[in-house]
Amino acid sequence: MGKAELASPADTGGGGEQRKKFGNAALRVGGERILKRRWSISKIYLEDVLEQLNGLKVAILVTDGFEEVEMVKPRQALVDAGADARIVSPKSGKVKAWASTEWGQEYPVDVELEQARPQDFEALVLPGGVMNPDKLRIDAKAVEFVRSFFEEGKPVAVICHGPWTLIEAGVASGRRITSWPSLKTDLRNSGARWVDEEVVVDGTLVSSRKPDDLPAFIREMIKLFSSAGGRGQRAA
Repeated sequence: MGKAELASPADTGGGGEQRKKFGNAALRVGGERILKRRWSISKIYLEDVLEQLNGLKVAILVTDGFEEVEMVKPRQALVDAGADARIVSPKSGKVKAWASTEWGQEYPVDVELEQARPQDFEALVLPGGVMNPDKLRIDAKAVEFVRSFFEEGKPVAVICHGPWTLIEAGVASGRRITSWPSLKTDLRNSGARWVDEEVVVDGTLVSSRKPDDLPAFIREMIKLFSSAGGRGQRAA
């Protein structure tokens, strides 16, 4: 299998959807308007992973106030790579995003947290936003859901303020991790090794600091999650 590329709108002439085919796999490429502006992932290479992600079951755990772009773009990249990415939330019906400085769109909840079973998923994504993880970390069901992925050695991707939930779950200690800068002290106090880098991979955990890091975050998330394809779990 060759090399697939998620191109920016500039790479595709600024137009609509375009497809680049590699064997039986196809990766959709195109601009999408997020947060009232054109946002794109430039030159993210997905090397030999498209088929491996086919059918991979990924939970995206959020509640009201998650940073919109930190959920939408990773989810789209996962879907484009063939994964089955589902929004899991303590909320029922719909969950509302935060779009940088104001409320964003509402998104349908695929699985209510009360009914969600960690064993039904092979990987986990934890978007940020301030309100979202602050609510999740005081939700015992959400904390246990997150903890189970680490206990079973399944890959986890976390960005921005998302590590707050990792701290509450007791899984940050000993990990090399990055986050939004204001979490530095919290993470260090929990025993984590905090670093200021755009993306950090530590065993089964990939982390990034902010929306500007999404290209690197998604690239490494796809690579990490590809290791779970067909195996269900991966040793830490």
